[in-house]
Amino acid sequence: MFSLSTILLAVANVAIAKMGAGIGAGVAVIGAGIGIGKIGGSAMDAIARQPEAVGDIRSNMVLAAALVEGAAFFAIVVCLLILFV
Repeated sequence: MFSLSTILLAVANVAIAKMGAGIGAGVAVIGAGIGIGKIGGSAMDAIARQPEAVGDIRSNMVLAAALVEGAAFFAIVVCLLILFV
């Protein structure tokens, strides 16, 4: 037979997991935003220094931003799995 304390402990663990998943998703999005901002800023500096290399810099910037977004989406999916599983 389950006692009331066991049920309350289980509910508290679920609440903590949901709160952790929300915080984790928020940190992933903030980290991705900072990373993409640094990529964009560095690309603008590089374009200002070498305007003839715009195409190469832009393609590398897009590739790096896509990798950062992919890592952020992976982190968000993991947080959602923690939330629902």
